[in-house]
Amino acid sequence: MSGHAFDNSYDLSNEQLQQLEEAEEAMLRADFGKAEKILLEMLEEDDECIPVLNNLAHLHGRHFSDFEKAVELYDKVLNLEPDNAWARDARRRYQRYVGRD
Repeated sequence: MSGHAFDNSYDLSNEQLQQLEEAEEAMLRADFGKAEKILLEMLEEDDECIPVLNNLAHLHGRHFSDFEKAVELYDKVLNLEPDNAWARDARRRYQRYVGRD
């Protein structure tokens, strides 16, 4: 692929970038099972990969309505990267549904 839709600020490999792009495209096509499979396989390789954790949290919160899992994943992101405003805002949105502050 010639270019990616996002900045590679996490120094991801070309393979990781390609897999993330594939997962995001699967989400856009509403192929959520495929997206989840790709993201979970990526986490097996690196369980602290912020972009993967963020995408997986988004998938669980927005598309699976598994708000508890989304909050858990965003918590992990924020433990690794406390200043991640996107994860903090998304976590706050889903915390309303699970009653956690």
